[in-house]
Amino acid sequence: MKSDSPISCIPAFHRLSVRERIRAILDRGLITPKDYKRLMAGQTTLSLPNADSMIENVVGVMGLPVGLGLNFQINGKEYVVPMVVEEPSIVAAVSFAAKLARQTGGFEATSTDPILIGQIQLVDVPHADQARRKLLQRKEEVINLANSLQPRLVARGGGVRDIEVILHPSTADTVEMLVVHLLVDTRDAMGANLVNTMCEGVASFVESITGGKVFLRILSNLSDRALVRARVRYPVDVLTTPRFKGEEVRDGIVIASQFAAIDPYRAATHNKGIMNGIDAVALATGNDWRAVEAGAHAYAARGNRYTSLTRWWTSDEGDLVGEIELPLKVGIVGGSLQANPTVRLNLKMLKVESARELAEVMAAVGLAQNFAALRALATEGIQQGHMTLHARSVAATAGAPPELFDTVVERLVKTGEIKVWKAEEIIHEVMADAGGSVRSEAGREELERAAGHGKIILFGEHAVVYGSRALAAPVPLAVHARIVDASDGIWVVMPRWGVEQRLHENPKKRSSIEETAALILENLGLLDRSMRIEVYSEIPRAMGLGGSAAVAVAIIRALDIHYGLGLSDEEINALAFEAEKVAHGTPSGIDNTMATYGRPLLYRKGSPPTIEQVEFPEPIRFVIGITGKESLTARMVARVREAREKNRAVIDRVFRGIDALTGQALQAIRRSDLERLGNLMNVCHGLLNSLGVSSWELEELVQIARENGALGAKLTGGGGGGSMIALVPENTRKVIEAMEAAGYRAMEVTVA
Repeated sequence: MKSDSPISCIPAFHRLSVRERIRAILDRGLITPKDYKRLMAGQTTLSLPNADSMIENVVGVMGLPVGLGLNFQINGKEYVVPMVVEEPSIVAAVSFAAKLARQTGGFEATSTDPILIGQIQLVDVPHADQARRKLLQRKEEVINLANSLQPRLVARGGGVRDIEVILHPSTADTVEMLVVHLLVDTRDAMGANLVNTMCEGVASFVESITGGKVFLRILSNLSDRALVRARVRYPVDVLTTPRFKGEEVRDGIVIASQFAAIDPYRAATHNKGIMNGIDAVALATGNDWRAVEAGAHAYAARGNRYTSLTRWWTSDEGDLVGEIELPLKVGIVGGSLQANPTVRLNLKMLKVESARELAEVMAAVGLAQNFAALRALATEGIQQGHMTLHARSVAATAGAPPELFDTVVERLVKTGEIKVWKAEEIIHEVMADAGGSVRSEAGREELERAAGHGKIILFGEHAVVYGSRALAAPVPLAVHARIVDASDGIWVVMPRWGVEQRLHENPKKRSSIEETAALILENLGLLDRSMRIEVYSEIPRAMGLGGSAAVAVAIIRALDIHYGLGLSDEEINALAFEAEKVAHGTPSGIDNTMATYGRPLLYRKGSPPTIEQVEFPEPIRFVIGITGKESLTARMVARVREAREKNRAVIDRVFRGIDALTGQALQAIRRSDLERLGNLMNVCHGLLNSLGVSSWELEELVQIARENGALGAKLTGGGGGGSMIALVPENTRKVIEAMEAAGYRAMEVTVA
């Protein structure tokens, strides 16, 4: 299923597993099903026989990570940019910079024709000035001879465009020499071999014209006739951070840019950062990154001193504007590119149609990387991003389970002790507090109290919207929130979901989390306060586990605690229900009720709703399978509503069937009849599937669960992605491992 969002924007991509990411790019049409299978099987790396044909003395193949730069919009076109790099934070940095740039239309890029210079060095020329004139007089003959050596290039519209003749007088240390430049349009090839062949082929003819002796004949990597320029604009409001005003960030970036412009020591590091991005794309697309580096740094040194490749300034409107200019001679065709299957796949994902277009993408990536680096230096410092990425690596080494991974990383970063032993200590603490408690951390009592609970719906999805009963239970995942006094407006910060935003005064510009916060603050009469709303979620976003409702409840409780509002659970639940309307349009009310009370409930919609606490005589174990594909509840609810409007009698019969199953399931739970409960789950999943709210990922997980010992399995929540549940009284590990082997996340839940 393809997403409706721009192809280069894949929400929460960095939080998915590798298998989930591969599935996501398949859904976006960036790769074919055949590519998908090869990637999943690890069959896209360079083989030893291919490697042996590329260089000498081959004994192995070294791997490097392939990441995807997201959110890029260049000249109005969407790009997902493959990048090969081992240094942390580079891919994340360019993706973030590209995301901010989208607010003003992304990047604009232009390029000149892909001209590569071939040099023919002449020495011992009897009359250098006269020889220079003769060469220019007969340049058409030189051009025609050179082009006759590459007829296929000429047929593609390329070939020698012009020649230049440069006289280098003798000095105390050098002999006099005449240098002929062949200016060759190599089209979509990088062109090194083409140009070298041309230089070799015309050498004798040049000697006969000049009477001199040809010595070197080779291309130049200073390809300053193949220039690329890119520009981007960032409004001040997108530069604002919790600690810095947008104007401060803008001015800091401008000052840092000026430093690089005048100081070669700073310029070297400044330009290295730019090349972090450009080289990564060059490697991913099979281009000679060493040639790219040489040309870029030579271009930066073309004046009286080495200087920066970018320039940042403040526009008349007060925006931050950045521009990059550098030579980039790259290719998208050629034997060396085709020899590597990873390169072929990367070019397929990038979807560039010419070498010039690839160069323009690379320039935009370099500019994005430069912005991200300067922004970090001008604000919190570049080390913070590296620390977070290092913490993720340490948490993985320490064995943090997937469902608690981000929580462990957050706590690890806060300690400042990024060590495996510390990560192991935190893992034990988090697992001991599996219900979301943070008692083990001093000063976090407020976070512990301000919690919203996650949930699974055992029976009753969608039918509950139309008055049927629903049976739901809490999960050992929660959302916690805290309010911190501030002086610069209202901020909403949610690290797990990638949110760090100042509350826009214009409602049209608010994100969904901002809308939720604004509605709550307005209802509580707190919109005039300055504060920082910090939200820490253990619930994966849009996975059908009640995340949005838990966020609303956690924020309301945090505000209640901080400002002493004295709200009851009933008042919290009612306000969270209003917030759920923002997220889902016509919610049933079960999510916010579960988020508020956090215990097994039988729920029926109404004014007021009917809520009955359910007692489980014995604990029942379930496995939650998480697809990694966002479950858009509002869309699924709308789909069911549309189906009901077209055939109300049939859909209402399905709803009545689901309601009957809910009642029977309640009896099975009270009798601890798990086999009966599992059968009812299977039937309920079939009815939900008939409503069109399942997905192929959910169906795959349901099948995996049943094949590995689950008594029953069904989707949970809105469907269309999200999560499913499986009843697994014994050997939950087998089911979890089977799900993980297929590329999904899974976790055990005990309902009691």
